[in-house]
Amino acid sequence: MTAELQRMRASRYASRKLVNMLALTLSLAAMAFGLVWLIWILIETVRLGVGGLAISTFTEMTPPPQEAGGLANAIMGSLMMVGLATLIGTPVGILAGIYLAEYGQRGWLGSATRFINDILLSAPSIVIGLFIYSAVVARNHSFSGWAGVLALALIVVPVVIRTTENMLMLVPNALREAAYALGTPKWRLILTITLKSARAGVVTGILLAVARISGETAPLLFTALSNQFWSSDLSQPMASLPVTIFKFAMSPYENWQHLAWAGVFLITVGVLALNIIARTLFRQR
Repeated sequence: MTAELQRMRASRYASRKLVNMLALTLSLAAMAFGLVWLIWILIETVRLGVGGLAISTFTEMTPPPQEAGGLANAIMGSLMMVGLATLIGTPVGILAGIYLAEYGQRGWLGSATRFINDILLSAPSIVIGLFIYSAVVARNHSFSGWAGVLALALIVVPVVIRTTENMLMLVPNALREAAYALGTPKWRLILTITLKSARAGVVTGILLAVARISGETAPLLFTALSNQFWSSDLSQPMASLPVTIFKFAMSPYENWQHLAWAGVFLITVGVLALNIIARTLFRQR
């Protein structure tokens, strides 16, 4: 009886080991499949993007076909719109995420807010662009940088809300209970304990939002449109890197194609540098 039981255990162990090896092999194959495409994209971006970089890329405006020029106006427009959209959307997202995690776990308002946030989070960006077009651009009879800022801010808000709520929910309740036992008011508990504990995750969510809006094209086509000349007036149409890349990459002109790849390289490097800097500054000590 003992020998038979040992054989059954050995057989079950061998079966589990086989299943484990199969699952591990499939996981590694899936990871390798994704890494191959990622590395390929990065290599092509660097190879073609570096070739289009020059001093004129940062100092001259977008050129006509078959003429020399750069991306200075598009770079400036993207920095302005992405920066303002982040400044507008981040506080709204953090405050809403705090409410959902600390106050709205029960009740119809928290459930309704989560439902609406899920819709916004999964909504195509072109839908948001069309909404801002009908609400702002069509009523003012003019494309503008501010319309682009509003469209990008609407993309930032749901990403920051979801990340902030999830990170705050991961903070152990024991920390909250200890603070309450010491007589700490809830607002101070949120500021000094829960938010501080979830700081790295919240910053990661903000960076994810910035990375997403940095490459959005469809919302800006319906709101900010584009501008071939230098313009810092947000009440007028404004150039941006994603829209410029879209137009130049689809063109048959070689100089425009080189500038499009240079723009792709700048966006990729900019997002990567922002992630590295933020993770270095806000890493847990």
